[in-house]
Amino acid sequence: MDKAQARNMRLLAHDTLLGNGKMGEGMSIQLASGGRRILWLAHESAPKNFTGVDVTDPSRPKVVVQSDLPHEKMRSNSLEVVGDLMAVAYQEATPGLEPAGLELFDLSTPENPRSIGFFDCSGPHSRGVHQLWFVDDAYLTCAAGAADFAPRNQLDDQPFRIIDVRDPGRPKEVGRWWFPGTRDGDAEPPVPRHPRFDSGWRAHNTNVYPERPDRAYLAYIDGGVIILDIADKASPKMVTHWNPHPPFNGFTHTIMPLLDRDLLMVTDESIYDLAEDWPKRVWIIDARDERNLIPIATLPMPPVEEFGPKGGRYGAHNIHENRPGPSFRSEEIIVGAYFSGGVRVHDIRDPFEPKEIACYVPEAPPDTPVGAIQINDVYVDENAIVYAVDRHTGGLYVLEMNV
Repeated sequence: MDKAQARNMRLLAHDTLLGNGKMGEGMSIQLASGGRRILWLAHESAPKNFTGVDVTDPSRPKVVVQSDLPHEKMRSNSLEVVGDLMAVAYQEATPGLEPAGLELFDLSTPENPRSIGFFDCSGPHSRGVHQLWFVDDAYLTCAAGAADFAPRNQLDDQPFRIIDVRDPGRPKEVGRWWFPGTRDGDAEPPVPRHPRFDSGWRAHNTNVYPERPDRAYLAYIDGGVIILDIADKASPKMVTHWNPHPPFNGFTHTIMPLLDRDLLMVTDESIYDLAEDWPKRVWIIDARDERNLIPIATLPMPPVEEFGPKGGRYGAHNIHENRPGPSFRSEEIIVGAYFSGGVRVHDIRDPFEPKEIACYVPEAPPDTPVGAIQINDVYVDENAIVYAVDRHTGGLYVLEMNV
């Protein structure tokens, strides 16, 4: 078994989360009453729903609550917290199952999250909600199926949706958009399919930042990068579309705008073991003209020949997304999750020549089914403490950067 690798990062704490790993890509910090800090984590798959961890002292994390899903064929892969309100996404394994949608919880007492609202996204063609983005107390955005949305291809089943949560007990849809040609009955022709790695044309991450409330930055799986004008929430309009798939191997996961620098950070997620779908990298895009996006670099990564054979996935997944709140917000330092490549930190002050400046690759957990660590997501707080989670059994790793 490989030993842990570290450069300019050190491990503050490791917590297996009561032996219940399978961590997803929903991570958010609540500034709770009494000065406590609670890290909320979504699970990648059943049986657990979400876990709350007291990280007031990040060197001594402590699980304060852990909840169960209603059944084994669903997941709560994504969550976000604003104040004492948490939104959790529910996705089913196959269309038509329930519950499929998003649930809202009152976190006033972190040890006892209280359900206060539910938005139903179930339907004959719907698997529910894969991802949600929630950074204010008025609206959230999500990649979600719907009872009245029938995709031409089942892989295209989750359009972009805008949900009004100002009354969290009665959330309601206020806007929706899908790529023309992906809905059954569209006048536009069907979209092209990737010749080898067809993962679908549907929304994945759906980020909207308060500095640009009129823009939604959509990662659209095999559809690449889409920027929407959402000034009129009831009628989103596409501003631009950039898609390198093919010749690249699809699955755009995250788009993070660096608004002061007119750049976009764009990740392509690795979804096959042993790097079968390599290359899966993080792009740097020149967005000075948002209607003419130009790729100028990718973040350097260790050789696929070294990390690909370790087991499980190797390549990009998510990056810390500069969300508002108790969060590290930088337009020069990018922190990302790279599965068997661990946590990696890049300096992009020169966006044409990005440099890796720190990394931490935990050793493989002894009971992992794939033989290697699988860092699935990262969250960096305002004190530059990095929280990273493993997709399988490793649980939570708390790291300190020295950059």
